[in-house]
Order: sequence, then C-alpha cells, then structure tokens
Amino acid sequence: MAEATPVTLLTGFLGAGKTTLLNHLLRQPELARTAVLVNEFGDIGLDHLLVEKLDDAPVLLNAGCLCCTVRGDLVRVLREMLPRARRDEISRIVIETTGLADPVPILATLMTDPVAASAYRLDGIVTVVDAVNGATHLDTQEEAVRQVAVADRIVISKAELSDPAWLRDRLRALNPAAPITAVSHGAIDPAFILHAGLFDPASKIPNVAGWLNAAAFESAGDQHHHHDPNHPDARIGVYCLTFEDPLDWPELATSLEMLVASRGENLLRVKGILNLKGRDRPVAIHAVRHLMHQPVQLAAWPEGDKRTSRIIFITRDLRLAVIEDALRAFPVLPQA
Repeated sequence: MAEATPVTLLTGFLGAGKTTLLNHLLRQPELARTAVLVNEFGDIGLDHLLVEKLDDAPVLLNAGCLCCTVRGDLVRVLREMLPRARRDEISRIVIETTGLADPVPILATLMTDPVAASAYRLDGIVTVVDAVNGATHLDTQEEAVRQVAVADRIVISKAELSDPAWLRDRLRALNPAAPITAVSHGAIDPAFILHAGLFDPASKIPNVAGWLNAAAFESAGDQHHHHDPNHPDARIGVYCLTFEDPLDWPELATSLEMLVASRGENLLRVKGILNLKGRDRPVAIHAVRHLMHQPVQLAAWPEGDKRTSRIIFITRDLRLAVIEDALRAFPVLPQA
C-alpha cells in the first residue's frame, strides 16, 4: 500500500508573512512536487497569485473560513489529487489558510473524510507570527491565539524588522511544546517544518518526544493565565496527564468519548501516546473538538522510552478539573 501523503497546514494571522515563507519553501528541493491549496477570505482571491508554484497553479479554495462549503471543497480537491499522489507526482500538500481561519476544521476534515483519512496524514501545523504586530494580534484576536495554541511548529517572521526575543515567552506560555524559530524575509530551513507529525517516514519508529513534547507541558503546569479574564490568552489551557501503569482501553475510550461529546467546543486539540493493557506496542490517539480519530497502533516503542501514557489537552475555557472529573467517572483516574 502506498505511503500516506503528508499534509502541512500553514496558518497565521493576516499579514504574518505566510506567503513569503511559502514562496521560499517551494524553491527548496525538499519540497519538490509539492501541491499548494490556498484558502482566502473575500469575494475575489488575490493571495494565490503571489504563491510561486513549480509546475501547476495553486488550487484556490472557495472564499471564507475553512468550514462548511470550504471543507467540502477541500475534500473534493484532496480526492481529485489522490491519483497523482499515488503515482508520487505529488509528494506533499501544503494548505495555506486565510489569516482569519481557525485551523481546527481542517484537522476535522482530514480525520473524518474516509478517503482523506486513509490517503493523507497530517505532518504538522505551522503557525507564522509577525514579530512586528504579533503581540497586538494576540492581544486582540482570538483566532491568532488559537492558531498558536494548536501549532506543532511556530515561526516568528520579519525578524529583520523587530527583535523577536521578547515575543518567545508569550508564545511558549500559549504553547509550551512547539519549537520556535525566527526568520528574516521568509528564509527558513525546510527541516524545521518537515516531519513534525507522529512519524519520521525514514525510520517508521514514532518520534513520541517530538510529537508530544510532554515534558514541556508538564513543566509548564496549569497554563491558564490569572490576569484579565477577557484577554484571549486567558481562555487557553494546556495540560498533560501522565499514567505510569498500563491503561484499560474501554474505560479510557468511554471517558474520552464522553468528554469529546459533551465539551467538544472547548477541546481545540487532544493527542496522546498510550500504553494499553494487553498490547506491547504504543497506541496513538488524536481528537479535535467533537471528533475523535480511530486509535492507531504504532510499530514499536522508541528505544529508551519509559512506556508511560501521555495525553495532551489543548483547551479553550475548560479547566483541568473538568477533564479529571470526566476521567474519574469510569474510572481512569482514582476518585478524589
């Protein structure tokens, strides 16, 4: 069976420099045979004219946020590209979102459409933050905060115009696990954004540490901010739950399904690596809002891994106590 084609989601608020970054990447040999999908806001698309493409023109999705009609367009385009991907004429797909887009619906599309879920795999969410205006966007725009919170990689753009050092702490507070780099004029090393997902295709062994970076979440602790409750950052929580003993999958699955069903609007992203009773290989889980992906059994535990179960919750307006109560109900956690 052919290897699933990696999909990179490139997001960031308006004017962050996504197109400049993408143009640089498309000139690099590591992104040869990359197909580009561009989502735009407004009646007439312009940004796709600025994207340099090595062969075909980029595909312009319908105007608007990536939900409803646009998600239908995304499914249609991914299905149309599948024969070329199977022939290895397309080695990667990059989806560049409008600056006003919530990236979560794209994840939902990749998880729920049967063709997309079997033929494509999310290789990572890359969020671009403007060194000049990024703090203002984070202060005033909830979309900008969500884009940072769910990212696998964060790129601070326009470093030639403003010192990015002061912005790093703010970004790490929102997303402790995502590696951060600063670039000038969009010049980024492709290695920073490639293979940000669960697998390095060259090894077939899951990069658990790189995918979860659970230690970063654990050291960050409760990331709810206790200042102005109306501040966008204050609505985001990032939590890591670690289980030393093997877990019972039916109990955990029921707890997670109930949590996703009842509090899905507050779950921006859930991902984890599990050590389950009766299995000698790790199991990966992934959920977005009201949708939970089928668990995937991986090839092997990485050498030296402690084989603990680690589940990351990235939330909006949802405290850790609510998550723990859901896990105690069946019970996954011991009763308080």
